[in-house]
Amino acid sequence: MARTPVGPPRLALVTCVFCAIVEGSVHAHVVLDEPEVVGFLDARPVFKGHVLVAPRAHVPTLLEVTPRLMPVLMGAAQRVAAAVVEGLGSQGSFVAMNNVVSQSVPHLHVHVVPRTKGDGLRGFFWPRTKYADADEAEGYAARLRSALAPPA
Repeated sequence: MARTPVGPPRLALVTCVFCAIVEGSVHAHVVLDEPEVVGFLDARPVFKGHVLVAPRAHVPTLLEVTPRLMPVLMGAAQRVAAAVVEGLGSQGSFVAMNNVVSQSVPHLHVHVVPRTKGDGLRGFFWPRTKYADADEAEGYAARLRSALAPPA
């Protein structure tokens, strides 16, 4: 899946890692690539298949998102939530957005975490896991891309 830069190439001044992912200068396992939003695997997932859905444009927090972009962002998160069920076999998902506090990257993003009854996630404690290697992460990304692909 080709990533399309949001605007003109930036010099080495990019300080937002999500903007760097959008422009293609930082690698990510992209599962959703649309004109206004992008979805990619979290590098430190709560559970494998944990996706971050973010606007392509730099929007720091929920308070700065435009009324026009909000349904686009949440519609994408909704489709990713369906994809973790279809593509990964999870029973459901946990969808969340931090706003300033606990927002480790100051670029608005929605967490879509695959969930299965008895998976051990409790309250707001988010233990993190790791992919064994890039191949395993790409396998999860491929399954999600397949589930997100329009019907042929």
